[in-house]
Amino acid sequence: MKQKPLMRIIFLYVIATVLLSIGMSCGSEESVSGSVQDGYRVLDIQSSEKIQQFTVYRGDYIKFRLPKEISTTTIVFPTLKESKPLTSHLETAAYFKMKQTGIYPFNMGALQGQIKVIDYQEETYRELSAQQADDFIKVHHPFVIDVRTLREYKNGHLENAVLLPVQELQKRIGELSGHKNDKILLYCATGNRSTVASKILIDAGFTDIFNLRKGIADWVKHRYPVVQ
Repeated sequence: MKQKPLMRIIFLYVIATVLLSIGMSCGSEESVSGSVQDGYRVLDIQSSEKIQQFTVYRGDYIKFRLPKEISTTTIVFPTLKESKPLTSHLETAAYFKMKQTGIYPFNMGALQGQIKVIDYQEETYRELSAQQADDFIKVHHPFVIDVRTLREYKNGHLENAVLLPVQELQKRIGELSGHKNDKILLYCATGNRSTVASKILIDAGFTDIFNLRKGIADWVKHRYPVVQ
């Protein structure tokens, strides 16, 4: 009989631990802002909110969609030391590269805000160093995609790499339908565009994505081969 209070305490402790774990897990999930269009993450400015808050992934190229009542303005990122004019024409609008994780405040006329940049994490996604990528290619022979521009590709690329610029990826994703369950290695110049491309493929149902973390620049730095 004396054991019942102890067992009850242990039971309640276990339940509390499980609930706390669930709560921490839910609280740690980040809600990423905007949507990816033609390789850019588009963030909607709300003129009714003086404080704009967004969360994006490291590697995202971001653009801002202005509300109808704002035709032109200038956005300033003090910590990035960047200032660019914005217009209502999204296709030709200025963009920003979010290269590092962290919090970046900005101001846009009377509006203020911040962008929180986080690392992309997904069970079907892995980042590889140049050495890891070289070993990976030799062992697994993945389908390799270069998401840079044609000009960059012609200046040197990984052997057997298929050129598919990140800005065209969403429109041409059907060309990759035969590789949905294959190991795919993506790369760009420094690892930013390839992170965006990885997210696009995973959202489309691709199951085994690898990203050359620091891009072909790091690959060349470590004297791994490129072809032209």
